[in-house]
Amino acid sequence: MKSDEIKKGPDRAAARAMLRATGLGDKEIYRPLIAVVNTWSDVTPCNMHLRDLAEPLKEGIRAAGGTPLEFGSIVVTDGISMGSEGMRCSLMSRELVADSVELVTRGHCLDGVVVLVGCDKTIPAGAMALARMNLPGLVVYGGSIMPGNHNGIPITIQDVFEAVGAHAADKIDDAELHAIESEACPGAGACGGQFTANTMAMALTALGLSPMGVNDIPAVHPDKNEALRACGQLVMDAVNQERRPREIVTAAALRNAAAVVTATAGSTNAVLHLLAIAREAGVEFEIDEFDAISRNTPIIGDLKPAGRFMAPDLFEAGGTPLVIERLKGAGLLTDSPTITGRSLFEETAGAGERPGQEVVVDFDRPLKPRGGFGILYGNLAPEGCVAKLAGHGEFKFTGPARVFESEEDCFRAVQNREIEAGQVIVIRNEGPRGGPGMREMLAVTAALVGQGLDDSVALMTDGRFSGATYGFMVGHVAPEAARGGPIGLLRDGDTITIDVDARRVETDADLESRRADWQPRPHAFSSGALAKYAFMVSSASQGAVTSFPDLDAQGADQPRPE
Repeated sequence: MKSDEIKKGPDRAAARAMLRATGLGDKEIYRPLIAVVNTWSDVTPCNMHLRDLAEPLKEGIRAAGGTPLEFGSIVVTDGISMGSEGMRCSLMSRELVADSVELVTRGHCLDGVVVLVGCDKTIPAGAMALARMNLPGLVVYGGSIMPGNHNGIPITIQDVFEAVGAHAADKIDDAELHAIESEACPGAGACGGQFTANTMAMALTALGLSPMGVNDIPAVHPDKNEALRACGQLVMDAVNQERRPREIVTAAALRNAAAVVTATAGSTNAVLHLLAIAREAGVEFEIDEFDAISRNTPIIGDLKPAGRFMAPDLFEAGGTPLVIERLKGAGLLTDSPTITGRSLFEETAGAGERPGQEVVVDFDRPLKPRGGFGILYGNLAPEGCVAKLAGHGEFKFTGPARVFESEEDCFRAVQNREIEAGQVIVIRNEGPRGGPGMREMLAVTAALVGQGLDDSVALMTDGRFSGATYGFMVGHVAPEAARGGPIGLLRDGDTITIDVDARRVETDADLESRRADWQPRPHAFSSGALAKYAFMVSSASQGAVTSFPDLDAQGADQPRPE
């Protein structure tokens, strides 16, 4: 066992003495030692129940012959930090969580690991850490929140953000806004639509790093504890059989994950996160994969933000196994290994479907003929960008640019009713380096929806979008403005054309004539974690990672990777 390095032999007596002080005896010490890395926090409903879920998980590990050792990590909650400076910390937290999982596990020479996750960035972070360490383990999602209820209508946090826009447009009053915010989030669990958390929970199941069906179970469902107990037993089986993440995270498995994301019109953040997981696993997987998969995969999941239903509805309808069986039947998936030791198709054989369910439709009557995003290039995005198509029926938009240097500047203009139909809103200096942190633009996009502008404007940014965003949106523009990307050279009034079918985002403005006058915006942070992140982070087209496992080691005097 890996843990023999800290517990076997006379020279490890001091380490054993300290383990005994925690309450362990000989039997527990000499069993496999399993990290339970918990992203619990009481600042957010997404993760506030994970401390309780850790107990049945640890019971399962003990019952299967292991000794669980629980550690903490962090979470930055998107729904709370959205629209503020705090949102700069969200994507960066993915890297810190992955690093902390690695450090506690390597630092104590542990034999396996389970990462308990909730809000958005903790989910890919767990998978990145597993792929990086290649240690037997799995990622377990705490589950979705249940719907709120306002005037008899199910609502989510998405409705609150949109209500802010409606309030600014005088469509609702203070009392109505207060009622919506009071009723949207009834308790524990991550945001309930096919937003980033539920998107990535489904993606990790298709990828094979989360047990089939467990991530689908809502946070407060009575079956959740028993499922966590079974996960504890499963990680011990993976340790005993030496099933390792890099045997599971293959190019085929990543394509499967991308297919379930696009078939359910999931979050465009999945592009960043799957690229990052691939990079940690040393798997060649490029951004263009997402365009090919999206073009060939119709949308069959009628889920918010663009659809009608929420994650608990999907669970009751048949969950991820049903989505995978639909895709398998259409020949859009490849059978691949999973952490259970059974293949993906073995895991979903005989998947149940609730009679009369409307959440997942058949392929002969898809909701949309193609998936929910596209990868575009052109003179405004030489390294590519991601178009979010969910909820929008048009694939081409041309209009004059309205340029903003930050999310706050744009949000003020939206709230002041200064945006006009037909414009292409440009928000720059919000990329991984320039933000720093690549903030999500949900406050802006939801306000546009609330004002009824979602079908009449387009938006492009070197930042990101929330999984709750819908409309004609283009994000992840690379190179970003802070790296000298063309988006930094645009001016108000420049004509921009976004053409999804042609895979182009372009302007006829003479950008190069302006380059000599361009200067990068000074960084907002000269020290601390955000400054370090800005220095290290790669392009969005590479997953915005700060770990570079496929590059030769570089000395301190060498330039940082681009």
